[in-house]
Amino acid sequence: MSAFERFSLQASPEEWQPAWIVRGELRDQRFDLPPGVSGVTFDRTRLADVDFSGTRFTDFNVHGGEFERCDFSDVVFEQLSTGITRQGRRWGGSSRPQSVFRDCVFRRTRFAPLTLFGNVRFERCVFDRSRLNGQTSTFEAEFVDCVFRGRVRNVNFWGRPVGHRAALGRDRNEFTGNDFTGAELDYVAFHHIDLQAQRLPGLPGYALLDRIGDRVEAVLPLVERWPDLRHRATARSSLEFLAGTALEQNDDQALVSPSDMGRKLPPALREELFEAFRRTSSDTSPG
Repeated sequence: MSAFERFSLQASPEEWQPAWIVRGELRDQRFDLPPGVSGVTFDRTRLADVDFSGTRFTDFNVHGGEFERCDFSDVVFEQLSTGITRQGRRWGGSSRPQSVFRDCVFRRTRFAPLTLFGNVRFERCVFDRSRLNGQTSTFEAEFVDCVFRGRVRNVNFWGRPVGHRAALGRDRNEFTGNDFTGAELDYVAFHHIDLQAQRLPGLPGYALLDRIGDRVEAVLPLVERWPDLRHRATARSSLEFLAGTALEQNDDQALVSPSDMGRKLPPALREELFEAFRRTSSDTSPG
């Protein structure tokens, strides 16, 4: 017998909670909202092979939910919170069950910039040309064997949860086996994550490098020979930032591109510096 109750979608009895409450188990069908309803909260649910495609949600909140093989293609999330907490009948407090998305598809999905990824785990999910831009609240999110395609901008991934470790019951976020080879990474930060355990872009212009601090010291004399003072200052500032974040966030290792040399530098100088940066020590890029 299923551990989940019968499926229900009902208006919340709490005035402070405008979103409708979803509970129970749903399989092999489309998820349709009642007329006039655009916000839902999934409370201890299990949904398998459910079609959400093309739906627009003003609010989409998940507490203790499981989603397997669900299709979120062309979904719009105006506000999205996953792995949120709950205490009694109010959202908040110390209960922190993990929500799981397994083998789900997010194709051309529009994620809200202020998405709150709480205690959530994505396994073998596909993010295909989704609007991943500005998702920085990922402190407790886990990603395992997921595929990312298209542009990914201004996103942080964390290998260590920031705060709430006792409530989570772990001091590491699992982040392994993810495939970024079809993604264009722009201002994407990996914090305390083993980059060699991921499949990173093999496109020209990316390199997974070690000993970032040593490399910076090695190329600074080249920078000092440039005649333009502004170019020298831009490069020094960018390199110092790169060295500091690599040491603080990822054990002196980083995925580097020419733009990390200084976005305001002329393209020729960026490429010259990037090639020198790559040659200063062993390149740890896969393959």
